[in-house]
Amino acid sequence: MNDLKSCLSTLERYLKARIPFISIRTSERSRALDVAGQIAHKLSIPVFFHTISQGTRDIISNRLVNDDRSIMGGLDFASQKISQQQNLTFIFTEVQDIEDDTPTARQFQDLAMMATETGGSIIVITNKPVWGPLQRLGMSITLAPPNEDEMLMIIRDQISPYRGEIPIEWGEEEEKQAAAILAGISQIEAENVIATLLANGSIKNEDLKELMHAKDRIFADISGIERVQIREDYQVGGLEGLKRWLDANEKLLTADLRDRGIRPPRGILLVGVPGCGKSLSAKAIAAQWNLPLYRLDLSTIHGQYLGQSEARLKEALATADHVAPCVLWIDEIEKGLAGAVGGGDGGTSTRMVGQFLYWLQESPARVFVVATANDVSKLPPELLRRGRFDELFFVDLPTPKEREEIIRIYINKGLKRDVSPSLLEKLVRLSDGFAGADIEAAVRDVVKQAVVKGDDSITDQTFIKYFENVVPLSQTSPEQIEQIRAWGRERAVPAGKPFDDTSVDNEQYPRKKGPRTVLV
Repeated sequence: MNDLKSCLSTLERYLKARIPFISIRTSERSRALDVAGQIAHKLSIPVFFHTISQGTRDIISNRLVNDDRSIMGGLDFASQKISQQQNLTFIFTEVQDIEDDTPTARQFQDLAMMATETGGSIIVITNKPVWGPLQRLGMSITLAPPNEDEMLMIIRDQISPYRGEIPIEWGEEEEKQAAAILAGISQIEAENVIATLLANGSIKNEDLKELMHAKDRIFADISGIERVQIREDYQVGGLEGLKRWLDANEKLLTADLRDRGIRPPRGILLVGVPGCGKSLSAKAIAAQWNLPLYRLDLSTIHGQYLGQSEARLKEALATADHVAPCVLWIDEIEKGLAGAVGGGDGGTSTRMVGQFLYWLQESPARVFVVATANDVSKLPPELLRRGRFDELFFVDLPTPKEREEIIRIYINKGLKRDVSPSLLEKLVRLSDGFAGADIEAAVRDVVKQAVVKGDDSITDQTFIKYFENVVPLSQTSPEQIEQIRAWGRERAVPAGKPFDDTSVDNEQYPRKKGPRTVLV
């Protein structure tokens, strides 16, 4: 456990035991100093801290004891005091160059060895690794960002003084939702976000959405994943099975499930025919759940040096943890992990698969993964094992009734009108074997003509001509499409609602009832 309570307890034991060197791994210097100050007050022991801006001060009284602000000056002062007095503790907050064998690391090593003889303790607050021989002289603690319980206390501490002075709509439930949203950022960042809301003169329930945007802005410049802008007007044709599953699991993503012994939903894997809406599903899910959407492109993760790809993936996944709750979209995941099946990349893809699956299984962050794949033969078998993703959905070619719905959606969107039932029936027949992308392309050509020549130029024959011009992938690569469909029927849950297929479909592309989906 890396929460505040655990960190307090562990650091107190270390100081009681007079461990000569302690590293506190955190990016929150002020929070770590607050922890050390609480322990110093409780144990009534002398503790001093050094900063480059202030020199060395007493942590309880904040009295200046040495005005030399340099690290070397602080080390010299600590060395002098530790050699003269027993059981002193010195904290260094802005230390550079201790990851490797450097003069600074060596001086800390000498100081820690001196502290061993006089019962002293040297504490370094850092978010970087510590040189091995130095770290082995003592112990290490990790202080993670505030969890939901801690964040709830931070939010209440910020808001409580203003209740009764300004309108505050948040109750206990809204405060818990805010804590779930802000979990993963630092205490000072959370305090700044809440202070920004208070500056508006009121806190409303709709401000919960603003919390997500504020958190997104904090991590906007972090590399590894790309922020994807989404619209709120996505229209979905089909996907009934997937939509029912999402409706049932939406509340679980933000609910407190710790007492239940289960974890929030981790994600879904969408496999199926190209052009049938798998990628757009990620955008629709983020829009429906009102969550930020981030895209992880595994092709950009790969590096030319040994271990570089794994390091980049680890950084990207850590970033996703920080911006949670969010939707993480991994498009065409099989292309980024293809080497795990065929080999030939020195084992890099295999190690990346292992790292990704470990994160998927163990990360407590509320990151919902939407991974898509076209060529299932290139997917590592361990990725498909039950329990990795919450569900594996198959996205098939649209059935006649779904093609009718999709055609209506695109025509209404582009031409702002309906078409006659007879024309619609004709277009459904002409679009046999079409993917959703094929239908979109045909209607888009009609809309282009309407823009260039005017809406009056569009006749029934215009629609028929452009639909007849489309050659779908199911005709250019029928073996590939049938192979994908055969795999999906047997091994995945159909993403679409069962429809009553008719003889409209060509026998070359037989369909079972159920598997279909198109997202517009």
